Parts: sequence; structure tokens; C-alpha cells
Amino acid sequence: MTGAVGGLSADDDAGDDRDGAWDGDWDVETVAVHAGRPDRDPGAPLNPPIVAASSFHAEGRYEYAREESPTTSALEAAVGALEHGTGVAFASGMAAANAMLDLLPPGAVVVAPSAAYTGVASRLRELETRGSIVLRIVDADDTTAVTAAVDGASLLWLESPTNPLLQVADLPACIAAARAAGARVLVDNTFATPVRQNPLLLGADVVMHSVTKSLAGHSDLVLGALVTADDTLAESLVARRVLMGAAPGALDCYLALRGIRTLALRVDRAEASAMTITDRLREHPSVTRVRYPGFGTIAAIEVAAGADGSAADTADAVCRATRVWTYATSLGGVESLLERRRRWPAEVVAVPEGLVRLSFGIEAAEDLWRDLDRALRVAVC
Repeated sequence: MTGAVGGLSADDDAGDDRDGAWDGDWDVETVAVHAGRPDRDPGAPLNPPIVAASSFHAEGRYEYAREESPTTSALEAAVGALEHGTGVAFASGMAAANAMLDLLPPGAVVVAPSAAYTGVASRLRELETRGSIVLRIVDADDTTAVTAAVDGASLLWLESPTNPLLQVADLPACIAAARAAGARVLVDNTFATPVRQNPLLLGADVVMHSVTKSLAGHSDLVLGALVTADDTLAESLVARRVLMGAAPGALDCYLALRGIRTLALRVDRAEASAMTITDRLREHPSVTRVRYPGFGTIAAIEVAAGADGSAADTADAVCRATRVWTYATSLGGVESLLERRRRWPAEVVAVPEGLVRLSFGIEAAEDLWRDLDRALRVAVC
């Protein structure tokens, strides 16, 4: 099983060179710094090298990079340790999502959130249109609806908080209901990150990450990952990666692993800004609603319509008017990003036209506040 932490074992201060020696007794801040490092041999590097090779000498652990490579294995060890399971890395978050969906039998019932990441939502609708799955849509924060919907389902797909409405699911209750009904449970943990929650410890079968976002944290790569405590399922996911050609590159894996080292620090800093600024936004005359679950680095606001335009026009104007906040898609980077989500045609209609998603970075909170406050006042006037 993947998940060793550079030879460290909580029961052995001298170290343990066995692959998979991680036993989960360390705090997440420590895991983020140490997981996936090379063994502590004399003269060994502190960081795993970028192994730029597609083929390897025969009869060793590695043979061909589409199946497995050293730098990918290091990233998988770190992500697996953070989420308490076996990590499987993919070329993108959507590649990871499709690997999981590819395991479903024909006609499988899938329960999914009413507002979820647009790529996954679009893919689920496409599979339903093809007749490959039966799709049941629920509000993730309506536990009663989720519990009713999982009867006869093959898979419960959850986000918590959801993207971009920031709905929070009762994960223990929803997971328990799905497992009792015989359904597998996948939780997309991209928003919360393993610093704030570990769905596998709550009973989920699979955790998904867009590694592109908070894990990597620097807006410079595209990667995905799945983590499971089920070794058989992990092997099936690796097989999907191989057969679907979704192997990640060595440089991207290296950069993601380097980003993970500061994950806890970045989440703490950005979350502190999010808490401060969302409190102020609740009193802002240009904001009609603030969506923030009380933790994490992502929030959303609904902007009041200006005198000369719709809420959508005003929200667009807010995004264009900022100087510290960057008007761009994605989230989880060191820079603060904002965008009106309904500018994307694939976004679901449940998302208000004037909703602006905010991804808090690590800039000074007061600079972020002054910039956003000015943009809101200018746009709504």
C-alpha cells in the first residue's frame, strides 16, 4: 500500500525503511512536510528526484511510465498519507473522476449534488443522456433527500462543501446511509482539503482531489488523485489509469509534491482571511448573500444589481474592477481569485447569475478587503 512517510514511523524514532510504513499517528502538518520523501539513507536527497523517463530497465519495480514511475509514486505516497489510504495520481481531476465512473456497471444509479463541479456535472449528464447511468440529483445538505436517493444506487458522489454554492453535507449520516444501501461513496475533498476533513475516516470508499487546486497550491499544473483504503479498488483505479492513458507527468508530480509541503500553512492563512472578510461582507451594502461554511478557503457572494444593469452585469464588473484579486477561474492557489460562475455555459441553473466565487490566497487580508470593497462599491453605484 502506498503511503510511506520518508521512513518515519511514530513507533520508531530511528526510522523505518519499509514502503507503506505510515501508520497515521502524526499530525497533518507533519505529514504534509514529510510524506513521500526518499528514505533517510546517508547521502540520499531530501526531495524525490524528477525522473524524466518513459521506460526503465526490465525486471525492476518500474517498467513503463504509463503504469508507474518514481516521481508519481512519491506524490501518491504523500496524498495517500494525508487522506489515510492508497493514493492513485491522474493527469487531471477529470481523469480521476472518469476513472471512478468507468468502474460503474451499465445502468448504474448515481446520486450526485444539484450543484457540483461543472466538469463532473457535465460528464454525469452526458452519461445519463447516453443511457449509461441513471442520475439522481439531490441537494448535498439535505440529508433526508440523500438518504432516500441512495436506495438501489451504485455510487453516491458527494462534494462538501459543494462547488460553488458551499453547501455542507452531513458526511457521517450520508455515508452511513449509502453504505447501508450497498452503494459506494466518493467524496470530492478539494475544497475542504485533508487539513480540514478526512472522508475515509468517516467511512467513505474513495476521496477525490483536483490536485491542481489547494494541494499543489501555485496555479502551475493540472493533476488529479483518488485515495482509497480498499486495496482491490486501488488496483482497479490504477488499471483505469493505465488503460485510459491518464498518467501524470514527472514534473507536474514533483511540483505538486513541493506544493503540498506548505499546504497546512496556506490553508490556515487563507482561511483566516476568509473568516475576516466574509464577516465584513455580510454587512456590505452591495452584497445580498454570503455563502461561507465557517471553514476553508473558498466563499461565494451574491452581488446586488447595479442601477444600470443586471446582477450578472454587476458581478462581472466587480471581477473586472479588482487589482489585488485576480479575475480568473480555478481556486486554491497562493493568489486570491474571483469569478462569476454563471459566465460558464455549463454551470447549472441552480447557481445564481450574480454569484461570485472567491478563492482566498495568502495576501494580506486588509489588502484583499480594501480591493474587494472598492470594487463592489464602484460596480454597484
